[in-house]
Formats: sequence, C-alpha cells, structure tokens
Amino acid sequence: MEGRSHNRPSRLGRPSPSFRLRNQSLDTLRLRRIFDLFDRNGDGEITVDELGQAMDALGLAADVSELRSSVAAHIRPGNSGLEFEDFVSLHRSLGEELFGSDESAAAAEEVEESDLSEAFRVFDEDGDGFISAKELQTVLGKLGLDEGRSIERVHQMICSVDSNHDGRVDFGEFKHMMHGISVFGA
Repeated sequence: MEGRSHNRPSRLGRPSPSFRLRNQSLDTLRLRRIFDLFDRNGDGEITVDELGQAMDALGLAADVSELRSSVAAHIRPGNSGLEFEDFVSLHRSLGEELFGSDESAAAAEEVEESDLSEAFRVFDEDGDGFISAKELQTVLGKLGLDEGRSIERVHQMICSVDSNHDGRVDFGEFKHMMHGISVFGA
C-alpha cells in the first residue's frame, strides 16, 4: 500500500457513476446489491451514517456534511434515510448530472472500464495487479460480510472466476465476473 494516498479527496462534487451500465435490469440488480450492503441494520433504509461507514470501509472517505447535503434531497419526508427507490434516484441523478442523458456508447464503455478498474483497486490492496484470497477476505471482512470469515469460502469464490487456475483473480477475470453478476431472488 506504500505510495498510495489514504486521504483521497471526496468525490461527491464529481460523483463516480459506479456500476452504471447500458443494461437497465443489470444496473438495478447491482444497485440492489450495493443498497443491501450499505443497509447495515437491514431496516430497508440507508442512513447518511451507514453510507459514510460503507464508503470509509472501502477507503472512499467522504465528508459527512457534504454527504448529508448531497443525499438530503433524495430522502423522503418522514424517513431517516434512503429507501431503495430513493437510492436509485440518487444514483441516476448523479449519473445524469455528470454525463447528461445522451451518453454515447463509447463514453459509457470508457466509464464502465474506469469504474471496474477503480473497483478492482479496492480489492487489490497491495497493488500487484491480482486479487489474492487474503485480499478478498480482508475486503469482505471490512464490509462485514459472512463470506469473509471463512478462507475456504473465499478460495471457492476465487476458484469460481479464476479461469487460468493460478489461485488469484487478475483484472480480466474480475471484469468478466462483474459482467456476469446476477442476483437470484432480488
């Protein structure tokens, strides 16, 4: 991790369109997964505190007051946080604000590649270009996911996408996995 800045500037001023895809149903499924991860207490709402904690766990520190002002307009009156529909609305408004509604296919592919690269770097903690089982376990643990508790389960996850059978995930394998993600029962 040497040479990497842990004090990344907040990106709320220029939000990342993470997981924004041309396929609307896949985009919604991925947003649902993200929403469920951020909703730490499972109450169906993401509070500003939960959103801040999730961003911190991923190394994407954000100023809480800036975060609060950015999401406040999307929280329905009487609610303490974003419901899933509000979260989708926030995601769309940030994407449209950043890219406009007439985004070209080439620009969308470039943005998606950049987002995947950024997501890969979150998992590739040592910056060697590969996600090892230990790195995956560490990130899953930071997110509080049960899968991170068992190294055997983490190895199974790696094996499920490790097409060259070297015991780790490279960017190409990660990208292929992200394009194939589907959520059953969502």
